[in-house]
Amino acid sequence: MSDRDAYTALVCSLPNSERLFIAKKPPLSRLRLDSRLKALTVADAEVLARLEHVLSWNEYAVDITDAVALKRVRDALKVIRQPALRKIVHERMEMRTAMSALRLRRDGLAPPAGAFGFGRWARHIPAHWAESCFGLGAALPWLKEAQRLIESDDPLALERHLLDTSYLMLKRHAARHQFDFEAVAIYVLIWNIFDRWAQSDASAAARRFEFLAHAAMAQLGDIRFEGEPA
Repeated sequence: MSDRDAYTALVCSLPNSERLFIAKKPPLSRLRLDSRLKALTVADAEVLARLEHVLSWNEYAVDITDAVALKRVRDALKVIRQPALRKIVHERMEMRTAMSALRLRRDGLAPPAGAFGFGRWARHIPAHWAESCFGLGAALPWLKEAQRLIESDDPLALERHLLDTSYLMLKRHAARHQFDFEAVAIYVLIWNIFDRWAQSDASAAARRFEFLAHAAMAQLGDIRFEGEPA
């Protein structure tokens, strides 16, 4: 069986993932998912492992340093060569950057000096620190609701909003991929969203949100992605 045929069979074997936040648990266990992922080539399995490692909240220990977090992203991007998956990393890092900035600003901190975080808005955010949504309401439509929820101190609703936003981002990418490795990788990332929501509770969401401002996403230097616009 060719890799293409194997991936077509793999995608067809995965349960539908449309019922986000309605289902009580992910549509299949991680054990069963991992069993099906054995159909991946060695190279693609490595890419998926790096992708999950860099995007999963569970992979960021509380004491991780900014330098370690930044190196993790750069190392992952050396392995992740697929444009769609690199774009997903880019989008998620920009989301985490904006959320860290909101948290720090709510705590009364002054704007960071120089670039802040990852991606396109690393210099824009400090320069527009006092503006609502850092002047990014049109570019990042989800940020207005995130700002409202952080100001109303509702971490569980905020987590749900961010998971929902991440889900919709992934579904847009999924629409361009059906029976290839990217489709499989996106499915796994969506599965992780299901799993995160299934484990969510208010106190845990508050702890994760507090962590945003003090760990991997805060005060990292600007990062550009090879082959992508500055």
